[in-house]
Parts: sequence; C-alpha cells; structure tokens
Amino acid sequence: MPTVHEAACDVPVAADVDLCVVGGSCTGVFAAVAAARQGLSAAVIEANGFFGGMATAALVNIWHSSLDTVFRKQVIGGLTMEIVDRLKRRGAVVDKGPSAHSHYNLNPAELVIELDELVREHAVLPFLHARFVKPLVHNGTVTAAVLEDKTGRRAVKARMFIDASGDGDLIARIPLECEKRTDLQPPTTTAWFSGIDGAAASAIRKLVFSGRFNDMIPLGFMWGTPVCGSPGVHMLAATRVPGADCSDADSLTGAEMEGRRQVRAILDIAREHIPECRNIALSALPASLGIRETRHAVCLHRLTEQEVLNGVRFDDAIANGSYRVDVHHTDKPGITFRYLDGREEYCVPGRPTVESRWRPETAENPTFYQIPYRSLVPLNSRNVLVAGRLIDADRGAYGAVRVMVNCNQTGEAAGSAAALALTDAVSVANVDTGKLRRVMADTGSFII
Repeated sequence: MPTVHEAACDVPVAADVDLCVVGGSCTGVFAAVAAARQGLSAAVIEANGFFGGMATAALVNIWHSSLDTVFRKQVIGGLTMEIVDRLKRRGAVVDKGPSAHSHYNLNPAELVIELDELVREHAVLPFLHARFVKPLVHNGTVTAAVLEDKTGRRAVKARMFIDASGDGDLIARIPLECEKRTDLQPPTTTAWFSGIDGAAASAIRKLVFSGRFNDMIPLGFMWGTPVCGSPGVHMLAATRVPGADCSDADSLTGAEMEGRRQVRAILDIAREHIPECRNIALSALPASLGIRETRHAVCLHRLTEQEVLNGVRFDDAIANGSYRVDVHHTDKPGITFRYLDGREEYCVPGRPTVESRWRPETAENPTFYQIPYRSLVPLNSRNVLVAGRLIDADRGAYGAVRVMVNCNQTGEAAGSAAALALTDAVSVANVDTGKLRRVMADTGSFII
C-alpha cells in the first residue's frame, strides 16, 4: 500500500517507573497492584477512559466460580476475591452461589470506580484515553512504551513490562514470537435491555435462534443475566461475528458495527414477535465488543487441552481454574463444552443438546486445573511478561483459561514475578518460581 514519511522526533518522558503494564483490564490493574505491593512503582496504559476491560467496557458482568468443580474447595483467591468483597460492601455484586456456569453477578459501573480506588491506593500511575503505539528496544531489552493521548506523543520508561492488552499489542511490536490461529473464536457484542425478565430472555433466545431469522442474525449462542443494582435490566450476549480478527484495525471496526447491528436485530425481532417484549428498550451498549481471541504469545510452555482436562499439576503453577472448556465455533453454530469429569456437550439454540464423552467414565476425576508460570514467559524475552487472554494455550485449553477469574490470576502472577525479577536481577525466564508461589500465597492467592 502507499506510504507517507513520518519524521523522527524526540518523545517526552511522561513517567519513569519500575513496571509498565500495557492494558488496563482487571488483569492489567491486578498486575500493577501486585507489583506495587512488592514495592515497585507501576504505570498502566489503557485505551478506554476507565479500567476493567471485558467486565466493564464490554459489559460482561459475570465472574465464574472461585471453587473447584464439586464446590468443596476454594481454588481462586487474591485480588479477584478482594474485589468481590469490596463490591459486596457496596451491594454491587450478587453471589449466586456455586455454579458451573456463573457465580458472581457484578455491577460494572461500581467495578469501574472500585478499580480507580485500587489504583489510587497503590500509587499506580494511570494513563487513560491512551493508545499504546510502540516499544523502544535496546539490545533486546524493552526500555520504554510510547503512547498517544490528548497531550500528544509521550513515553513511559520502565525496567519491566507486562503485555495485558489481550491482543499482544506490545509483544507483536517488539517483536517477540506470537501467532494467530485461522479459527479464532468469534467476538460477541453484549447489550443491556430494560423491561425484560428471565422468562422473556428465554423467549427471546428460543425465537431468535428458531431458524426464522437467519438472514438477520447468525446462528450462534445466547446467554444472559440480570444486571446487579438495575431492576428490570438484563444483559444478553447473543451476537456473533465470525471471521473477525480484532487485532486488525479494519476488522475490529467492522466487527464493532456488525455486533451493534445484530443487537438491534434482536431488539426488533423481540418487539415484533413476542407480546411481553413489545415495550423493551435498549438500555446500554458496550464501549467495546467482547473479544474472545486474537494473538497468543509463544511462551516457554504451551498449555494443552489434555493438561487442563486431566488436571495436570505444575511445580510452577500460579493460577487455578475450574471453568469448563468452552469453544465458540467459527465453522458451525453453537458451542462445545468439555468437563473435567469426561462429559462433552454440543449446544445449539433451538436444538437438543448433543451429549457425549471425550473420555470414558473413571472412578475419580480432577476438580480443577492449573496454569504454569512458563505460559506467561515469551520465548527470548528478557523483561516482558504476558498476562490474560494472550497467554500460550492451545485451542481447547484456551477455551477454559480465557475467562476473567483465570486471567485475573495471571495478572497478579506477572506483577509479582516482575518484582522478583528486579529484586533478584534476573530475566523473566529465570524467576525463582518457588519464591514466586510463596509471595503469591502470602498475598492471598490460592497456591496449590
């Protein structure tokens, strides 16, 4: 394509810190806070005007279970549960009880403010409405992150970096090795609707995916939940944009607009064809569509589906999870679930669930799985870690670990590991993982 010449320029330094985190989701904020609790100065660069990522910008107001699959043992703690407790004190979260599908129903607006408070309490430097542009690299070591904001082009100097952008924006530009699969799980635009309840939401689900409206909305999957603190408001996630690569700017733009078109189509279908939905209204649209998958870092270890489903234990484990394998398909409608007890389900709205087994029944089953620190360490990286949904995992494993309660833990681990790397003057690949696990246990994480 044609090019233009951009003249070289000196970039003013906006901050000089120990750690710079690119991406201000809960994962990114937790990384910065975990590092700050170990004595580091930290900054977070976030494109939105608020923190929280998918939980706030995408209005995905569900956090999954902190317990194992049989609800007997807590496997997730740390900042995830600390935030849940803080929101409980404000009446801003509903504890729905143990469930394989959901557990905590959050109020995203309250979460935004709670994350602000967390950042302030730990003197983390926030850069909001700031777009990460590129890294500055010297002899293989990242020295600064260049950003663009209302002030102009600026830089954050740091000794350690964490890519919590979700899309690998930092590692792809260093560059460190990363990959994009050809069958990316498609994104979904959620929306809040007022004037409906659970029964109406169920009626919408049955009608939209009845086969009558395939020209208006692709056959995918739908789920929803009431919005905590907003009586009569329901979040519905029923859209799907196949073939979107949201790490590409033009594809992202198209996906955002297509997702909103589908939201309106659902609204119109419900109003016209369901009597109890004639007065429903579109209450809120997200600032960002819900992106499931783009780039993955190529790290020291690729977490596999079999390691997840068989509950393999790792001596460098820094996170635990119990959420099922959950794969949204690109080449067919519906969603496939695989469980640690060997069950498998293929679910398509309007059709009977197809039940099978991915392995024969056994006397005992694992009740949780683990994520190793090695899956956060990019190959050949000296001072950069990844956290959140760009960690190294194969298609099936990723279908389990991508949910927020799992991503949050990787942020805490990356922040704590960055502090240890600086303290011990080692590269991120040489962090003492035994020491890392002890630090995380001492700060409230469940290290098993």
